[in-house]
Amino acid sequence: MWENVVGWGSMPFFSGSWTVKIDDKGRFVLPSSLRYGLVEEGKLTFFLGLGLGGCLSIYKTSEIQKMVKRFEKKQHVAAYQPFFTTFFSSLQEIHPDKVGRVLIPPLLRQAASIQKEIVIAGVLSKIEIWPREVHEKKMQQFLQGGQLQQMAEEAFALLGEQAPHSQPVTKEDEEKEQIGRAHV
Repeated sequence: MWENVVGWGSMPFFSGSWTVKIDDKGRFVLPSSLRYGLVEEGKLTFFLGLGLGGCLSIYKTSEIQKMVKRFEKKQHVAAYQPFFTTFFSSLQEIHPDKVGRVLIPPLLRQAASIQKEIVIAGVLSKIEIWPREVHEKKMQQFLQGGQLQQMAEEAFALLGEQAPHSQPVTKEDEEKEQIGRAHV
């Protein structure tokens, strides 16, 4: 079924959000646009595990492989052992059914406090799964708490761009800005 899917075309990242219901068996339907983005080598297989901030995350197989390579370098550091044990013992390889239903194992549902409704959010190279109430509360706090402007400036600064009226990010940027003002 997925053999002819080469990738997801012009969108090399995940974005958007959907609110979906969890059925009595702990399953949800993953939106088709996201399923297409998870296809690799003609197979719809991915990993579901713990994410940051209390959510669950869907990781492409290739992303998990990259993470494993980086984590292997630290696997014998005692401080990281509890995390590695928890993360990898709860990480599940997923093969959705023909309808696109994904079973969230009970341990992961419990870890993220998932009940009946979830928000599925595309976030760059991963897909986050949040309990609807938690996602709405976090978004409300973020949007009304005045953090959006500051975080947007910091995020765009990571790209080497500055938002209007922001401070220079690096000494090199500061020098360029001074040179630019000297020529005005």
